[in-house]
Amino acid sequence: QAQLVESGGGSVQAGGSLRLSCSASGITFSTYSMGWFRQAPGKERAGVAGIASDGRTSYADSVKGRFTISRDNAKDTLYLQMNSLKLEDAAMYYCAAYPGPVTQALEAWEYNYWGQGTQVTVSL
Repeated sequence: QAQLVESGGGSVQAGGSLRLSCSASGITFSTYSMGWFRQAPGKERAGVAGIASDGRTSYADSVKGRFTISRDNAKDTLYLQMNSLKLEDAAMYYCAAYPGPVTQALEAWEYNYWGQGTQVTVSL
């Protein structure tokens, strides 16, 4: 049974940093496309970053240059390093997985496994 568990969320001041982790189990992690998504209250879930099994990455324009997605296949873990956080980055962050290549890495419909989310709060 596939399971994705996010961690690392919390409260941070604007301009600060957080690193989110997503631990995967029940899947052959190295062969999966992985993504990070976020959803703020009253808004739709939006793609933040994606990483293919070969390490190619995609980012939403709003986070380019500030966020870095990475994966450690030896640890079956996905990461999202978030720097220079802004108020508008506050949201519930979810990791997602798909067993194979995806064509649109920032589209939620591409993924079929989801974690429960970790909350990121950004304050002045």
